Amino acid sequence: MWWWDTRVTTLFKRNLQPTLTYWSVFFSFGLCIAFLGPTLLDLRCQTQSSLSQITWVFFSQQFCLLLGSCLGGIFKRTLAQSLLALFASSLAISVVFAIIPVCHNVVVLAVVMAVAGLAMGCIDTLSNMQLVKIYQKDSAVFLQALHFFVGFGALLSPLIADPFLSDTNCILTNGTTGGSSNLPHIRKSLVPHHPGNLSHYDLPTKGLVVTRVSYAFWIMALINLPVPVAVFLLLYKERLVPCCQSSSPPLLPADELALETRIAEKDDSSTSSPKTQPEIGHDDLYGCCQSKNFKGVPCSYFAVHATGALLLFMTDGILGEYSGFVYSYAVEEPLSVGHKVAGYLPSLFWGFITLGRLISIPVSYRVKPATMVFINVVGVLVTFFLLLIFSYSVVFLFVGTASLGLFLSSTFPSVLAYTEDILQYRGCATTVLVTGAGIGEMVLQLLVGSIIHDQGSYSFLVCGTIFGALAFTFYVFLLFFHRMHPQPQSDMDLSPDKPPPLEEPGLYQS
Repeated sequence: MWWWDTRVTTLFKRNLQPTLTYWSVFFSFGLCIAFLGPTLLDLRCQTQSSLSQITWVFFSQQFCLLLGSCLGGIFKRTLAQSLLALFASSLAISVVFAIIPVCHNVVVLAVVMAVAGLAMGCIDTLSNMQLVKIYQKDSAVFLQALHFFVGFGALLSPLIADPFLSDTNCILTNGTTGGSSNLPHIRKSLVPHHPGNLSHYDLPTKGLVVTRVSYAFWIMALINLPVPVAVFLLLYKERLVPCCQSSSPPLLPADELALETRIAEKDDSSTSSPKTQPEIGHDDLYGCCQSKNFKGVPCSYFAVHATGALLLFMTDGILGEYSGFVYSYAVEEPLSVGHKVAGYLPSLFWGFITLGRLISIPVSYRVKPATMVFINVVGVLVTFFLLLIFSYSVVFLFVGTASLGLFLSSTFPSVLAYTEDILQYRGCATTVLVTGAGIGEMVLQLLVGSIIHDQGSYSFLVCGTIFGALAFTFYVFLLFFHRMHPQPQSDMDLSPDKPPPLEEPGLYQS
């Protein structure tokens, strides 16, 4: 297992505080990404809005999450900018949790969720970037751990909210109360910006609001509060707090100093200081698209970025559309699973995603990222084929749901580690891949929702199979472009037009 390896253990100890901080920030990301679905009906009551109006809050969060992912790279130019952006983002999430209970207008709530989405997007891009920058070729295992924490946060927030959710209509009127017994079904059927065929339920918008969901948000705000504190402590340790900056860097322990000395001896051909050396790649999306970054790069450089983004477009899209529609698929013909039993399917899916990410932490140290991605995409495709073959089996739907969760769990960190490794950490892979994954999660949910509405529930599995086949196709293209992409030579001469060699992993520079 990875912690038995002396070199990686030394790197981890050398960067213990920043690594734990980035993991905790991603827990904050997970906490924020999963609370909206279960609480949406109570928020509908709080804002006294219709079902179609409140689903726009979903869209507001997802769109701004995508926007934040695109713009997050702006703050990567220095460690101070990155940590300050992460501090502001994690603090913003606690503030959002705290003020949601006082948002009694659906437009105000949508604006607040847009702010949360921007913060989440910055966290998504910057945390991945910083871990890749620290560990480089050893980053796969730490990225797997990072994505375990987002799964853990996503698993925890619905559990916190559940005791405070309304069992009956949370707007009391003297008129009809129809629909109160259907609230659990409606809650599990809600998908971002896709109320589907739920409009026939009579949910009042005027009357006395009776909901206790505010307590859930205040609890989550308190749980998240240590995260910005951890980021601030890292800022203070690195002497990057604006009012507490010092010109003298902290001293290194003896073993870390020995490690840094050996690395310096290997790289004595470079005369520029790490703090003045320009960073390569990992820009924001706009910066990545500037023509000055493309001088002298081979065609495979663009192809690797594009195929990696398209691969994650499909796999993250599958994750979003399956978690969003598996309940609706189960309760429809031909399975006709009971609402209560079908309600376990999304929880089972996310539970096995979290379990898979935990298992992938030690596995990713022994298995190459390219092999991990192959196992993932083949597993997803085979699972969808079997779900189609046994489409009348309720038991296999549960087995297939667990299997999909396991195979999808480690796809994103594995593709990110593999793509960064191909590009030798000089491209814009993190920004492009995070953006592609975000677009896929949004677009495929909208697409599958429309197809199910027009063609019926069976098309849910057909769409998943097609997306799985496309993911495998893009993986094959990524392998092909990897072979095409020129590999660096150990004795490569530096010219004025070529960038200096990157620092070795493990040197956490300010």
